[in-house]
Amino acid sequence: MTDTLEGLTSALLAAAKSAGADTADAVALKGTALSIEVRAGALEHAERAEGTDLGLRVFVGQKSAVTSTSDARPETFAEIAERVVAMAREAPEDPYAGLAPAELLATDTDATPLDLYDPGPEPSAAALQEDALTAEAAALDTGQISQVQAAAAGYSARDIWLATSAGFSAGYRRSGQSISCTAIAGEGLGMERDYDGDSRTYGADLRSASEIGTTAAHRAAARLGAKKPPTGTYPVLFDERISSSLIGHLVAAINGSQIARGASWLRDAMGERVLPDGVDLIEDPTRPRAAASRPFDGEGLPCSKRALVADGILQGWTLDMATARKLGLTPTGNAARGTGSGPSPTAWNLALTQGSASREDLIQGMGTGLIVTSLIGATINPNTGDYSRGCSGLWVENGVISHPVNEGTIAGNLRDMLGRIVPANDARTHLSRVVPSLLVDGMAIAGD
Repeated sequence: MTDTLEGLTSALLAAAKSAGADTADAVALKGTALSIEVRAGALEHAERAEGTDLGLRVFVGQKSAVTSTSDARPETFAEIAERVVAMAREAPEDPYAGLAPAELLATDTDATPLDLYDPGPEPSAAALQEDALTAEAAALDTGQISQVQAAAAGYSARDIWLATSAGFSAGYRRSGQSISCTAIAGEGLGMERDYDGDSRTYGADLRSASEIGTTAAHRAAARLGAKKPPTGTYPVLFDERISSSLIGHLVAAINGSQIARGASWLRDAMGERVLPDGVDLIEDPTRPRAAASRPFDGEGLPCSKRALVADGILQGWTLDMATARKLGLTPTGNAARGTGSGPSPTAWNLALTQGSASREDLIQGMGTGLIVTSLIGATINPNTGDYSRGCSGLWVENGVISHPVNEGTIAGNLRDMLGRIVPANDARTHLSRVVPSLLVDGMAIAGD
């Protein structure tokens, strides 16, 4: 299949050149997605999607334009190219626009085996339905819930090819399989909902459907009888399920687009402490079987392991070609793109240094405070890092979980919060963001 996509991107580049483009790049995606949902022991929804999407970006001097199409007939490419070149000629000039130069392009995209595609047979709709039914039955068998809102299973596979007129042409394959379950406990106004799920590159790596259903039920039941937390200043433990969102705010603040606009609370923090001593934040797009791994980025640049934060000190920004030019820096191989848009900086796989204490150790040591298991909405000032989010979770008294809470709000400043996090040791290492539970002392909580 990649041979076909290579031919399509090559034909698009040739059409762009004939239409008057100075330079161009083309991306081709061919994918299959299958999703199954069940409810009350019966099939609720089944969907299968297949298709090929093509994207063409052209440059006329310092002007550029992008177009996309699902029409993969080569005889239509001349018309497509003429239209997008005409669009580019009418676009404003951008002094930072342009392809990555040949000397920066990836040269050996197969050097590091990433194992991103499961070569086994595609799971059938019947097999996925059985996984979903098993998860639902396991949740109901606990006797702790009133119903299962949804149980689902899915599979996807994609072939990706990128070619540029600077001489780059390469592709790769990616697949994924998932199971999820959302359970509801209680009745009427006292109903509570929670979920569990797993997603892997290889279906054989998935946790069992029965475990997922059982965990979803236990989590929903644990929310019953929730009340508002007290108002005051308390330690807050961000549960491993949602702790990556806290690190995500740091990653967003070092995105090259935000830095180039001066709209980041970390815009002047290069070389300064942003995490505690001894804590690293490592980006590694070369991890086998990880969801955000890739052999090259959306501009054909090599992707490599690097430290975003080392021993608590901020080391660098996340840059694509354009933002690197704006800032006078070297691109970091972080360009992401779709078929209908140009590249933009995006972080790949991330891993935060894990601590020596378990989640239970941190709970015992926090005294009285809040474990956040779910976040709702967000009010975050991108310039100052002021942070406020709705939340629910579990209240802790004297180091022991006391009762569930909901309708609370937690607030603080991200620079201060991240500077005093205490990581647990419970991160799931197969995720694209490997972040353990994080304890932040002295956050403002609003409730009763």
